[in-house]
Amino acid sequence: MKDPFLEGMGRGWEVIDASRLAADRELEADVAIVGSGAGGGIAAELLARAGLKVAILEEGPLKTSTDFKLREADAYPQLYQESAARKTKDKAINILQGRCVGGSTTVNWTSCFRTPPATLAHWQREFGLKELTVDAMSPWFDAVDRRLGIRYWERSPNENNRLLREVAWKLGVSVAPMRRNVRDCWNLGYCGMGCPTNAKQSMLVTTIPAALGAGGVLAHHLRAERLLMRGERVEALECRAMQPEGIHPLPWRVRVKARHFVLAAGAIGTPGLLLRSDAPNPSGLLGRRTFLHPTTVAAALMDHMVKGYSGAPQTIYSDHFLDNTPADGPIGYKLEVPPMHPVLFSTTLQGFGEAHAQLMREFARSHAMLALLRDGFHPQSPGGTVLLGDHGAPVLDYPIGDFVWDGVRRSWLTMAELQFAAGAKRVFIVHEQCAGYANWAEAKAGIAKLPLKPHLARVVSAHVMGGCGMAAEEKRGVTDVWGRYRGLANLTVCDGSLFPTSIGANPQQSVYGLAARNASRLAEELTKRPAPALA
Repeated sequence: MKDPFLEGMGRGWEVIDASRLAADRELEADVAIVGSGAGGGIAAELLARAGLKVAILEEGPLKTSTDFKLREADAYPQLYQESAARKTKDKAINILQGRCVGGSTTVNWTSCFRTPPATLAHWQREFGLKELTVDAMSPWFDAVDRRLGIRYWERSPNENNRLLREVAWKLGVSVAPMRRNVRDCWNLGYCGMGCPTNAKQSMLVTTIPAALGAGGVLAHHLRAERLLMRGERVEALECRAMQPEGIHPLPWRVRVKARHFVLAAGAIGTPGLLLRSDAPNPSGLLGRRTFLHPTTVAAALMDHMVKGYSGAPQTIYSDHFLDNTPADGPIGYKLEVPPMHPVLFSTTLQGFGEAHAQLMREFARSHAMLALLRDGFHPQSPGGTVLLGDHGAPVLDYPIGDFVWDGVRRSWLTMAELQFAAGAKRVFIVHEQCAGYANWAEAKAGIAKLPLKPHLARVVSAHVMGGCGMAAEEKRGVTDVWGRYRGLANLTVCDGSLFPTSIGANPQQSVYGLAARNASRLAEELTKRPAPALA
């Protein structure tokens, strides 16, 4: 199969591998974009097609479909932050994030949701973001639907997803199909390791090629270290070349000069860069109110093959426990299922030694379910804070309070009840003190006794949001409704760090839509011409 990215490079796309530099270097552009994921990729295409010289700066490597071999041992160290082992400050929550050209869009599971109306309404009410209505955002979501092939998955769900759908119907729990950003998908099920067929419409195969084809430049293996400011403007960005493995820096520096700077390094990376740069912080909220969807997991042993590693990973979901939970009430949660691959499965499960080995022997007959908790809508769910750790590396401090712990326990009960109703022979809540339950009554009693403590109760997340939250008033938000950074006139934030709360759904399409809206406005400001549409 042809690799369109390599073909484009053969045609003359300007791509710099900073790991091969042998001296310092300077780059100049109209717009410098830090990060190549959902926000950076959308912004890059729109700004480049507007006639602006765009430089895309990515800390991770350039890996394309030629490199994707469906092997976790290759994918995690190559494509993920900290080899898929990034954790919160106390090591209690594991965070999956991409770190490669295309960012998390290269490795995510293709689940696409528009920002829920309830979330937009909350932002309007609590943060004064009156412009962000369902009607106002719909044209931008329509545009990214067309650009990225976002539509409902038309094939039958795999068994992992089918079980969620069937038991939800059985118990009267509302359930619905998902939309996915794929074209001509082979239904392999290995989306988290990079798509070898280029079916996933990630930034790697859509917007970044479009930007390069319009005259942009991509520099990978290049870490953005510090913004250089004079007064209320950014004059340049200091970057450091990285060794090929992406862990240690090289001695060579790259200084990037631009008229405007767009930060799209993610909700840990963007606040981290601003903090390292001693950026103005008039609201005092930089890095604060950073949110995850704290995610709990239950695994069930079925009497038949599930093979959760085969087929589209996420195609069915339930918002029943969000829609029936008011925003100002107990924390609600979304139900989904994850793909099941040996390393991901084994490192998430509790236990060790023979007990863990026995669970792994039942791998192909195991069903897994996720509950994504909607954090940030209640005064008792303030989220976390991005801090600077060793050598200026950003780290997320995310203590879990009683309000969220209550949701954790309720989500365990929900998932166990559903899995037993689906025919589970045994259910394992992912908690270090859970040896499994043989029936619903036993599970209900046992879950009530599980201690709610970090490291015992396993919590994970793949979604990081906030830290540069939008608000109408300066005192409530780091950025305005267009993503413009308060205190620096030529700096725009264009990623999930803009969200004032968590989304309550997988956030990639929320980033796409908001980035398209804000980057179009920026293109018009910089060129004094109407912005182009997404191709």
